[in-house]
Amino acid sequence: MDRCESMNRRRFADGSCITNVLLEVCATSVSTARAAERGGADRIELCANLAVGGITPDPALLASVLRAVSIPVHVLIRPRAGDFVYTAAEFDCMCRQIEAARSAGAAGVAMGILLPDGQIDVPRTRALAQLARPLHVTFHRAFDETPHPFDGLEDVIRSGADTLLTSGGAPDIVRGSAAIARLREQAGPRLQIMAGGGLNLGNLAGFARTTGVFCLHGSFRRDSGLPRRGADRAEQRVREAAQLLRTAFFEAAEPQPVV
Repeated sequence: MDRCESMNRRRFADGSCITNVLLEVCATSVSTARAAERGGADRIELCANLAVGGITPDPALLASVLRAVSIPVHVLIRPRAGDFVYTAAEFDCMCRQIEAARSAGAAGVAMGILLPDGQIDVPRTRALAQLARPLHVTFHRAFDETPHPFDGLEDVIRSGADTLLTSGGAPDIVRGSAAIARLREQAGPRLQIMAGGGLNLGNLAGFARTTGVFCLHGSFRRDSGLPRRGADRAEQRVREAAQLLRTAFFEAAEPQPVV
């Protein structure tokens, strides 16, 4: 059976196909994680301190979120803010963070290591990916700092990651849409491309239709950390995003009959 021939897979006119629709919501608290789940998010990326782009959350927060939601929780592995060139001690810290996330029951991790010249540090990223197994591994937006993204994509694949989160090397997904579409085509079935950075309700559907990327990541952070009324707004924004994404997916191509 062709890999597109299932209920939730669609083929485009050019013969390419997309294999899933996924909305990942970045959460920093139990309340925002619950709001994301109620709104229809497919999974959560849990982190702390979004003001600096996110760092690894406290183990106690991870444990609380895992108890509070039933959808998969992926954990950001980033020991500090700043660049993605890590010392030996910081690499050891990342190893411990991955082991803790796996032991706690997380479904995946998001991570990324660069060399001083901005290229992907394949050996150390591969070591982290192997340590994380059987968890799902995402190479996060450290990728957007690499100077040669299409060569970098091959490095990410060699590292053993399952998913690449990217804005196409641009400040946001709209300005990076052409690069993201090209990355999707280059990756093919070898790697899932997830787009993130500047995602909002106004650009989500158009971006997905244009690029063929229906695996999206957003923080909805304007509502993060607010009391109950804010959590209600976050839930509504996630619900609207999920509806827009699924509508765009089913409008993008006609379903193929199962043979």
